[in-house]
Amino acid sequence: MTVVGTFGLSVRDQALEADVQAGLTAVEEGLLEATKSEVPFITEAAQHLVRAGGKRFRPLLVTLSAQFGDPYAQGVVPSAVVVELTHLATLYHDDVMDEADVRRGVPSANTRWGNSVAVLTGDFLFARASHILADLGPDAVRIQAEAFERLVTGQILETAGPADGRDPVDHYLDVLAGKTGSLIAVACRFGAMMSGAEETVVDVLTQYGERLGVAFQLADDVLDIASDSHESGKTPGTDLREGIPTLPVLRLRERAERLGLPEDKALVELLDADLSDDDRLAEAVSRLRAHPALDQARRDTVRYAEDARSALAPLPECEAKAALMELCDAVVHRAG
Repeated sequence: MTVVGTFGLSVRDQALEADVQAGLTAVEEGLLEATKSEVPFITEAAQHLVRAGGKRFRPLLVTLSAQFGDPYAQGVVPSAVVVELTHLATLYHDDVMDEADVRRGVPSANTRWGNSVAVLTGDFLFARASHILADLGPDAVRIQAEAFERLVTGQILETAGPADGRDPVDHYLDVLAGKTGSLIAVACRFGAMMSGAEETVVDVLTQYGERLGVAFQLADDVLDIASDSHESGKTPGTDLREGIPTLPVLRLRERAERLGLPEDKALVELLDADLSDDDRLAEAVSRLRAHPALDQARRDTVRYAEDARSALAPLPECEAKAALMELCDAVVHRAG
């Protein structure tokens, strides 16, 4: 059993291991090539997060999904590069919106060069992704465009908040399906589609990817509270400080409204206060770590991961399917 990639996936089959390793290596080379510019400063800024590392979760899903066809088909690696470039571009923009100081254990681009450079670098990465995408055909362009529309819509809906009378948790899960699930679904779809897999297989893997994507983001919500900077690569409580209503906070508010317990209401009041002070933020993180709302968010993560696993049922039994199922466990483990 060998661990491949930085997500910690254990692969028991040597042929699958070789395919995945070869794919991820080629993607890494493709990312560095795609982020080069004739202007050295643009190259430095564009490669800032590439060189900082990362889980390469989306390229991993592309390479595994490609196992249901020809994993060495011409479009597999470029499509993985497209998906990862798109993801990286959103990180540059997210850090500006969140005023984040750290990303992947290094200073965020906005901290190092300012908001304008960070936003424009994200735009540069989108442009490079589009250039590669154009060679993959009109269907790929349309799929990516639809996913990106969903991603942006999800981000806007998160900012706007739920409509009157809408359950905040249901609203938030819809937000995650758009802003995170859509691109992870495309990773699985591209891998299967570019490899020439049957359409039914492409559909199954697309559904799996979206559900896994929601579970992945829910795990991130838990990590924002439960982990330290070394584990998560960003400052704990970043989402709390920015007032982003992640699932642990939504579960807390739900419980406070339903039960009316003084300690719940007191914690809600703390979260609603100004958390720009480091000591106050640390207190909020500490109290939320010990609160049942965090355990509820963990259970929600497990539920979505199990839904993703169930989606794989129609696929034939093989090492690639086993690896995809193991990723469901890995997502849950992150939130454990």
